[in-house]
Amino acid sequence: MSKKQKNNSKSGSLSKPLKSRRGPVMVDVQGMALTSEDRDRLMHPLVGGVILFARNFENREQLIKLTRQIHRLKRPRLLIAVDHEGGRVQRFRSDGFTHLPAMARLGKLWMKEPLRAMSIATSAGLVLAGELRACGVDLSFAPVLDLDYGVSEVIGDRAFHRDPRVVAMLARALVQGMSMMGMGSCGKHFPGHGAVTQDSHHDIPVDPRTLTRILKEDAAPYMWLGNMVIPSVMPAHVIYPKVDDQPAGFSRRWVQEILRQRLGYDGVVFSDDLTMEGARVAGDITARAQAALGAGCDMVLVCNRPDLADELLNSLVHESAVESVARIERLMPKVKAMRWNVLMDSPTYQQALSAVKTLDERA
Repeated sequence: MSKKQKNNSKSGSLSKPLKSRRGPVMVDVQGMALTSEDRDRLMHPLVGGVILFARNFENREQLIKLTRQIHRLKRPRLLIAVDHEGGRVQRFRSDGFTHLPAMARLGKLWMKEPLRAMSIATSAGLVLAGELRACGVDLSFAPVLDLDYGVSEVIGDRAFHRDPRVVAMLARALVQGMSMMGMGSCGKHFPGHGAVTQDSHHDIPVDPRTLTRILKEDAAPYMWLGNMVIPSVMPAHVIYPKVDDQPAGFSRRWVQEILRQRLGYDGVVFSDDLTMEGARVAGDITARAQAALGAGCDMVLVCNRPDLADELLNSLVHESAVESVARIERLMPKVKAMRWNVLMDSPTYQQALSAVKTLDERA
């Protein structure tokens, strides 16, 4: 980073975005249209992405205007993401958006009709991605690759299944549908959040299992799918003390040695939200970001706390590695999205939608 850029980051100057590099911080916006404070924050050279929530959605027309505002702010354009998995984690639920099933429904169907389950998973991915992209969203933080051990309320029916082989197959099918609409995917929460009872939003979960067992079970889908199928990954705010004393997203051992080297993963690594309770072990917001980026994350998320986002942007000095910049660029959609009315008239979409609606009869 040049001296001038460093000064801008330290002083909080928001007037001159980087022209050639997408910043390593993803933030949110407060409402259904950009405020002057939002604009200033998004123009900061360290900001490279925006995550949307239910509060940012009133209807499709409003959402499209908001995403256009965000995309037109600067170049390279900001990556717009959302947690839109289906089931209880789906930010947009009205004005034409399909109510997608929880992924556990597909796992149950797999036990009766595995090929049918994979077909519907692909259809669900296509519907999910097609509708989001028609409204200007670039990425959904899905699918969940955690295993359902029956102990985690925060994961629960967000997981496909207990068997990592079933999880990998259904995730592959879902991702195929998303990629058909030009949308990337994000596997979470590496190496696995399903075996702990605590919710990392409110606690600091600890998983006492050995690395051998975790790699054999929870991390297996990441190894089998790899970055050629799942182009981004989000580590868990979970501590695995027999591997490292830091949560996975702050651990060089987990991100660099295990995910990058041992599993050969070369996709984008996002941190989970740095304002969550499970992230507090790393210190203040700047220390958390530095820990995540130092561990090997390519982009860090700061959600629901604009004060902490501003604190981070005013204090963090970081220049993304060339590899991180290239990975995030690969994640950006390369295929033009269909407009909503064109999508609705598409036979491929209509066939996928019909398949998704049959799940109640099959599961």
